[in-house]
Amino acid sequence: MTIAFWCVFAAALINIVTKIPLAKAQHEAGGYDNNLPRSQQRSLQGWGLRALAAHQNYFEAFPVFAAGVLGASYGGAQQAVIDALAVGWIVTRLIYGWLYLNDRATARSVIWGINYSIAMALLCSPAWAATPA
Repeated sequence: MTIAFWCVFAAALINIVTKIPLAKAQHEAGGYDNNLPRSQQRSLQGWGLRALAAHQNYFEAFPVFAAGVLGASYGGAQQAVIDALAVGWIVTRLIYGWLYLNDRATARSVIWGINYSIAMALLCSPAWAATPA
């Protein structure tokens, strides 16, 4: 299995990484409400609300990344490029979550832009590898 596909696996695990602070915030807000967790999440404030936003943003970012890795891998892009971009996505996604939790809005936005650009680069990378006819 390639580094990029291992990164897709790691990215799937980031779901758990982003859920941990959210669950902690819910616990601190009167105990984790397993009957209505989404209602409880919407009532969070401060860092708990940021934890929710980081968790939700992960779900928005993951499909584009996974599609990018698959498209690049099966579209003929160079494996070293795919691997480097995939590792970069994982690193920037983890940094993004940390910045979100720590209320570093400007830096978080910059990292989000880099993270999104990496996903777009993955999607476009087969075009870079195309040989002219």
